[in-house]
Amino acid sequence: MLSKVQRSFRPVSVTLRRLHQSALDVVEHPAPEDSVTDSFGRFIQGVQPHQLTPTLLHRSKRMVLDSIGVGLLGSTTHVFQLALQHCQHMYGPDDISSVYGRRGTRLSPTLAAFVNGVAAHSMDFDDTWHPATHPSGAVLPALLAVSDMLPSNSKPSGRDFLLAFNVGIEVQGRLMRFSNEAQNIPKRFHPPTVVGTLGSAAACARLLSLERSQCSHALAIAASLSGAPMANAATQSKPLHIGNAARLGLEAALLASRGLEASPRVLDNTAGVAGFSAFYEDYAPRPLASPEEEGLQFLLENQDIGFKRFPAHLGMHWVADAAAAVHKLLLGEQGSGGRGHGSGVVGQVQDILLRVPRSKYIDRPFPESEHEARHSFQFNACSALLDGEVTVDSFSQEALQRPDLYSLLGRVHVEHPHDNPANFDRMYGEVQVTLVGGDVLNGRCDTFYGHWRNPLTNDSLRKKFRSNAGAVLPREKVEGLIEAVEGLDRLEDCSPLLEQLQ
Repeated sequence: MLSKVQRSFRPVSVTLRRLHQSALDVVEHPAPEDSVTDSFGRFIQGVQPHQLTPTLLHRSKRMVLDSIGVGLLGSTTHVFQLALQHCQHMYGPDDISSVYGRRGTRLSPTLAAFVNGVAAHSMDFDDTWHPATHPSGAVLPALLAVSDMLPSNSKPSGRDFLLAFNVGIEVQGRLMRFSNEAQNIPKRFHPPTVVGTLGSAAACARLLSLERSQCSHALAIAASLSGAPMANAATQSKPLHIGNAARLGLEAALLASRGLEASPRVLDNTAGVAGFSAFYEDYAPRPLASPEEEGLQFLLENQDIGFKRFPAHLGMHWVADAAAAVHKLLLGEQGSGGRGHGSGVVGQVQDILLRVPRSKYIDRPFPESEHEARHSFQFNACSALLDGEVTVDSFSQEALQRPDLYSLLGRVHVEHPHDNPANFDRMYGEVQVTLVGGDVLNGRCDTFYGHWRNPLTNDSLRKKFRSNAGAVLPREKVEGLIEAVEGLDRLEDCSPLLEQLQ
C-alpha cells in the first residue's frame, strides 16, 4: 500500500511511473517563444545524455562523490540533528527517501532533500564554484530523494542522473553569469538560496521528464521560494539555506508537474516588474542556446570546481595556506633556526598582519562559535600559525578555547589592499608576522590547493571522501560508494548508488 506522502505526490489519475514519463493530465500552456525563461525550459527538457562530454562526466562525478562525503560527515553535527529531529517530530513518518548517516531512517522526499542539504553545508565543507555559490549541495540531495521516490522499475540510469545533476549545475552558473554583482563574494543574498533553488528545480524537472513549459514553470515557482539574507552566515541557520534550496526546488518541480503555473517571464528583464532581477540588480539575461544546436558546451567544461581541504568558508583557504607557510619558517624548515611550536610560536610573535579582501561577514576578530570560526580570517590564520594547518578538529570546542589561540588573535591586524578584491577568482591571502626580535616573516597564497586553478587530484579527493564518509560508514560501504559514483555513467539504473547510501 502506498503511504500518505506517496499518494500526495500523485495526481488523481497518474501513477508515479507516469509522473516519470510525464504522461500528466495537464493542459500545456507554453511560455512565450523566444523569452529567456522559455529558453531555459527548452534547455532543461531538450538536452540529452550524449551531450555529456568525458570532461563533464569526470568533473560532475567528483562533485557527487565530494558532496556525499561532506554530507555524511555533516550528519554528525548538532545542526543536522536539530533539523532531523524537527522533521521527525513535526511531520508524519514516511518511509520513502534515505537520510545521510542514519541507517533505517527515511523521510518524505522533500524532507529528505532538506535534511541532507543541511548535512552537506553544516560544516561549510561543500564545493564552491565561480561565480560564488555552493552548487552541489542544492542539487544532489534533491535528485537522490527523487530517485528514491520513483518506483523500482523506473529508476533513472546513472547517465540520466548525471545529466539531471549537470542541468542543475548549469542553470546556476548561467544565472550568475548574467550579473556582475554575482561575480564577487556576496553581501545581500546567500547565492545558494537563489540560484541553488532554481538549480534544484531544474535538475528535478529534468529527472522527472517534465514537458518544456512545465520546466519553465518549475523555475518560476522556485523563484517565489528563493532568497535568504547574508546576515545568517556564520550561524546555525546558514546550513538551512542549502537544505531549503534542495527541498524547495524539488517542491517547485513537483508543483509544476501537477500543472501549477507561474510567470512565463520570471527570468526575463521586464521593465517595471522585477523577476529574477529582484536578487541581482544588474541582472542582464540572455536566452540559452537550443540544446539541439551543434557545439553545446556546459559551463563546467571550462570552469572547474573548488574542493575544500578543511571545513570553512572558501576565503579561509588562502589565509590558512599563507599562515602555514609562515609556520614552516617558524619551525626552521626554511632556515629560521627552529623557533618552536604552539606556545613557542606565541612567544616569538609580536604582531600579525593579514592582507585580505574586504568582506564584513568573514572579518571576525574573536569568533565565539564554530560557525563564526569557519567564517573568520583571523581564526584560520592563527590556527594555521599554531598548528601548521587547519583541519576538521580545528573547530572543536577544545581547539576554539585554547589560550594560545586567543593570545594570537589579540595580535592580529587586518588590511584590505585595493588590488585584493572580494572575488574567489582574483583574491589572495597574505600573512605578515613580526617577531619579538624585529624580524618579519611573510607568507602569501595566490591559489590554494583545491582551487579550480589547482584542483585536488583524484587521490586527494578520495582521501577526503574516505575520511569524511568513514566517520559514519563502515569501510565496505565507503569503498562501495566510491565504486558506485565512479562508475555511475555506466549504470543501467542508479539503484547501486541508492543502496550504498541506504
